[in-house]
Amino acid sequence: KAALSQCARRGASSRSRNTLLAVGANHGRRSLSTIPFPSAQHRFAVSKDAQTKIQPWSNHQIALMSTEATADDEATTTTPDAPKDEMEFQAETRQLLDIVTHSLYTDKEVFLRELVSNASDALEKLRHIQATGTLSGTGSDEDGIPLEIRITTDEATNTLTITDTGIGMSRDEMKSNLGTIARSGSKSFVKEMQLKSDGKDGGEPDPFGGDIIGRFGVGFYSGFMVSDKVDVRSKSAGKISDDNNTITETPGDDDAMVWESTGTGKYTIAPLASDIRQDRGTSVVLHLKPELAQYSNESTIETILKKYSNFVGFPIFLNGNRVNTIDAIWLQEPKTVDEEKHSAFYKYVSHMYDEPLSTLHFRVDAPLDMKALLYIPSFHQEKYGMSRMDPGVSLYSRKIMIEAKSPHILPEWCRFVKGVVDSEDLPLSISREKPQDTALVGKMRKALTKKLIMHLSKMMRKDTDKYKDEFYKEYGFFLKEGICQDFESQQALSKLLYFETSKGLAGELVSLDEYVSKCPPEQKDIYYLFAPSRELALQSPYMEGFSKSKREVIFIHSAIDDFVMANLKTFEGRNLLSIDRSEVEFPKADGNADKDGEDGKDNESSSSNSLSSTEVTEFCGWFQATLASKVSLCKTTTRLSSSPAVVTDNESGAMRRMMRMVETQEGGTSTGSMPLPKQTVEINPNHEIIVGIHRLKETDPTLAQVLAEQMLDNCLVAAGLLDDGRSMLPRLNDLMLCVVKSNVDQSGGSKDEVPKEDGEKKADELKDENKKTNE
Repeated sequence: KAALSQCARRGASSRSRNTLLAVGANHGRRSLSTIPFPSAQHRFAVSKDAQTKIQPWSNHQIALMSTEATADDEATTTTPDAPKDEMEFQAETRQLLDIVTHSLYTDKEVFLRELVSNASDALEKLRHIQATGTLSGTGSDEDGIPLEIRITTDEATNTLTITDTGIGMSRDEMKSNLGTIARSGSKSFVKEMQLKSDGKDGGEPDPFGGDIIGRFGVGFYSGFMVSDKVDVRSKSAGKISDDNNTITETPGDDDAMVWESTGTGKYTIAPLASDIRQDRGTSVVLHLKPELAQYSNESTIETILKKYSNFVGFPIFLNGNRVNTIDAIWLQEPKTVDEEKHSAFYKYVSHMYDEPLSTLHFRVDAPLDMKALLYIPSFHQEKYGMSRMDPGVSLYSRKIMIEAKSPHILPEWCRFVKGVVDSEDLPLSISREKPQDTALVGKMRKALTKKLIMHLSKMMRKDTDKYKDEFYKEYGFFLKEGICQDFESQQALSKLLYFETSKGLAGELVSLDEYVSKCPPEQKDIYYLFAPSRELALQSPYMEGFSKSKREVIFIHSAIDDFVMANLKTFEGRNLLSIDRSEVEFPKADGNADKDGEDGKDNESSSSNSLSSTEVTEFCGWFQATLASKVSLCKTTTRLSSSPAVVTDNESGAMRRMMRMVETQEGGTSTGSMPLPKQTVEINPNHEIIVGIHRLKETDPTLAQVLAEQMLDNCLVAAGLLDDGRSMLPRLNDLMLCVVKSNVDQSGGSKDEVPKEDGEKKADELKDENKKTNE
């Protein structure tokens, strides 16, 4: 206006003023270049008294600033003699339309979700304005029309029609809502209703908008992905009063109108032909592309509707049959949903036929508004060699599915959980196929995970037998996977684990909390032992010291348990320590300490039963030098009583086997690629085998070396580190032969039957074979 006033003072021509109007109207959307246009022909021309008064323009008029009117008499859906406005999309609008049609959506089938959502919004608007009494102009014959969505397929004409009985559109509303891409009529309607509510004196804020789906104003144009042409037939339900309760009417607004476009840059608006019936509401007719004729098939459309729009708040009829028969029970109060509804809904979302083991139904409003309904099935589908399961929880927004089996809203270890999560606050991408705010999605993920763990903890406390016998037996593996993957939930998940222990009975499980509660005050660590079975664990040489001290040890039997302990490291301030480590501290066994000391002196003084300190040093040096390629250190220990030696500080046998298996699957070989590192060997100087080998190394060094090698292999077997036990067979056979020959000689057998030189020869051969085996 200031620019026009300046032009008037300088005597500027009418053409100059029109140029300035065009520049001002396009400010912020197009470059500020001089865009003259004829003032007489343009439908937004300046009025006759433009030199003294400038008429304000509406938003939709500005959006259609560059449209021009032409004539077209070939349309069959319009009244023959009625005027028809043909308008052209702006250049930017054409580019945006091309992006929406070809690049915005991942799956073409999403078009049906978008159009059904628009229909639902139209119905929701009508329901609201009817309830508030702000609607005027509806005919009495249309008051009884139910609020519903009707979809019709026609394979003969290759068309698909989506009809709603909602608020409808007038000519101007068609221009505004359909002629401008990325202008959301639903969003504008919500804002308008809320502004009116805010303007009321003492009035409560209008809560309307919670059920409105549309946000971006691009969903309608997804129809062009599958169509060569789109017809929109609409009849307005009436007029909405303004703040002063006055009704503004325009001639012809009560007539049904038709909007037509091929999506190539132009569209037309004209009165609907009299022979085509259009009641209150809107019908979108898609003339499908020949190569996409499957969308005119009833079964295809039904599948898409049940996938995306099965919980829309209004009835959806497909060729006369109701499609959405299941309620969105996750939006209901948890206490009002009975077991029968839960059972039916669980079978729908999980595609399974069992009953849920447990149900978690809740709603929260922080960190964002969220409603969730989660189920734990009675069994999972990964056992018995079946493939890895996909995530089982789908993301919804306002009852419309956004992402099926979403990998973003729960950690991967929760993939056994089935259900839905609905959030109105979650920002979505324009295509509404994925959540957009990564940080907010992370908060949602954290809140859901915390809720699920709390639910499992509650089950563990209040129904321990069900938790142990049903849930943990079936899903314990997933909890252990979570400890290895989900660091934030690690400590919370560790409280849900159960293990066997050395003091319990076979099959009796205790939690880590229960284990800690039974520990003596001086015990600072939690001890565990990996073994293939409980029997082998109890027979392990590593258990000898703990049996004497009556310390409880956790038994783990699978490779995933070994990973859990390695990743968890601590629990409630106590270290998780494998008992095959050298730093394990052993208290003295029950009994008088002085008596134990006397027994030790007696054992030490008896040279026939134990080695002296000098002999121990000599033996360890010889053992380490003889097996230099396999042993890094040899020392004595007091942890053993019935076993001669053990290896300590070794790598996990379970992890080693798993790594070898993975390497073999990737094309490696089972031997040679992962050499066993040198071991630390701890010997029992009081054991007869150690004493005997010490004496044999002077009288029969070859036999002493063979026995030392066999003792080391025995230690590796006990630790689960021997890759292939068959490597010991030749040595074992030779040792048995030596024992047999020695017994025959002592029993008075003929020396000719077992010549001495043959025995010496056999010992030499035994030494050579052992060298070859080691190589």
